[in-house]
Amino acid sequence: MQEFLNWTINTIREDKLIGSWLEERKYDWTPLVSKSIERLINKERTVLVLTDDDRDWFLKYILTNINSSSNQRPYLPFYDFKSFVDKTNTLRNENDINLIQDMLNISFPNGYYIWYIGRSSHQNANIAKMFKNSFMWIFDEEIPNSFYLSSREEALDMKLLQMFRLYNKTLSGVLFAQIDVNK
Repeated sequence: MQEFLNWTINTIREDKLIGSWLEERKYDWTPLVSKSIERLINKERTVLVLTDDDRDWFLKYILTNINSSSNQRPYLPFYDFKSFVDKTNTLRNENDINLIQDMLNISFPNGYYIWYIGRSSHQNANIAKMFKNSFMWIFDEEIPNSFYLSSREEALDMKLLQMFRLYNKTLSGVLFAQIDVNK
């Protein structure tokens, strides 16, 4: 079983579809992904994916590909946050969030966390920030325990696809005992 950091570097170098820019950000990437996958696999948490409006296409891409039969692995509990809470526009204050948390706690007794991808100024980012242990790929604001990107970055969409490719490969690596995300 390989150490996660070394596996990540080797995977980035070997996979021509993953940009070398991710190797430069490996120390930002590995701790966040490690925590996310640890919660998903070892603590059996559900992942509720949430994006800003401009990344709705990416949400669909994630949900279409995360459990694709081409992965040849067990299906994993990834869901669209908006399918549970369709009125994200009405979640304005802490009380609204508490009501949603109560519903999600009943629905997912083993726990859950939010995977947010998008601008920090979007109202959905506020939802992710209010939920404990959110996994965030956030734009335009450096927040502790999140992966920072600029919404003005050249080829931002391509970078998101590369990040997902690496994340998806990491999931398979953990499930097939090739890597240990805790080392």
